[in-house]
Amino acid sequence: MKNRGLSAIFPYQSMRIFFNTPVWSLRNVPHSISSEVGVMMSMYLSMASFALAASISPGPVNLVSLSAGARHGLRVAMGHVAGATLGFTLLLVLIGLGLHQLLVLLPWLTVAIQWAGVAFLLYLAWRLAVDNGALHSAEGGAVASFAGGALMQWLNPKAWLAAIAGTGAFAADGDAWRVWQFAAIYCVVCYLSLACWAIAGTCLQPYLQAPQRVRVFNRMLAGLLMASAGYLVLA
Repeated sequence: MKNRGLSAIFPYQSMRIFFNTPVWSLRNVPHSISSEVGVMMSMYLSMASFALAASISPGPVNLVSLSAGARHGLRVAMGHVAGATLGFTLLLVLIGLGLHQLLVLLPWLTVAIQWAGVAFLLYLAWRLAVDNGALHSAEGGAVASFAGGALMQWLNPKAWLAAIAGTGAFAADGDAWRVWQFAAIYCVVCYLSLACWAIAGTCLQPYLQAPQRVRVFNRMLAGLLMASAGYLVLA
């Protein structure tokens, strides 16, 4: 027998479901679904916009990505980018799930993180300032690495501020599902944003073939990192 679908086998049930469904329900269901989808898309776009503004703007992690791309090439730089992205994503999830409450209960921990970040920025600035300017050298590889990128985010006050502000804006009620949604979007945007800085660094390699130019470039970045540390001290 030719298969004509469920409506052919159970015509009475199909007709009863159709005719017993109120007209207003049939008319309003698509509208309610489209409204809900619109709200969700608007929220996702807001999350992505926040993540882009926070990730693409200059900061210590961005500068190290730029320097890693210029000195070590894209492959090494992308390892640093991956570590920084996953390190920040973990920080964001933990803050969204309640880590920020610990900072409220222990104010000294916030101060400790701030000064640890200042010390780490000064360390990075010193490493860049004393660099010999050799491209693709092993020196400085520990910082421009997966573990170095992850550690930088946990010692980066900009990352803490972005995570606290972002979860406060999009997951203030502590909804775990909303936190994971925000973290997933932020992870993709952060990776692409830092990758742009790393790619920009590799584009500078043709202009940094001479060690003297590399030293000047590194000392400019060191000055920017020192300025960031000074801002954290005075803020």
